[in-house]
Amino acid sequence: QVQLVESGGGLVQPGGSLRLSCLASRNIFSIYLMGWYRQAPGKERELVAFITNGGSTKYADSVKGRFTISTDNAKNTVYLQMNSLKLEDTAVYYCKAVIPSEGSAYWGQGTQVTVSS
Repeated sequence: QVQLVESGGGLVQPGGSLRLSCLASRNIFSIYLMGWYRQAPGKERELVAFITNGGSTKYADSVKGRFTISTDNAKNTVYLQMNSLKLEDTAVYYCKAVIPSEGSAYWGQGTQVTVSS
């Protein structure tokens, strides 16, 4: 079992920055993949970025060059640094942990990001 707690969301103007954090209840190095997803009103949840415990990363085309995913294993935390935010980045952002060896995937409760002038 893994509990995930996101934080760092809020209201920001276009062009601004936010850093989201996802605190895991266990050593994230034991988790194969940690990812950030988002869901805007009326839309399906979509991948934003993920990072594996081997350090491989993947980003959605819409955030490449603006968002950066990183980990701090000592703090069991995954971060999403979001720069040059756009109106269309407004969504609830969710953290996800995938552990294929256990056949499990876990979600956090989400944190709201609103980009508005």
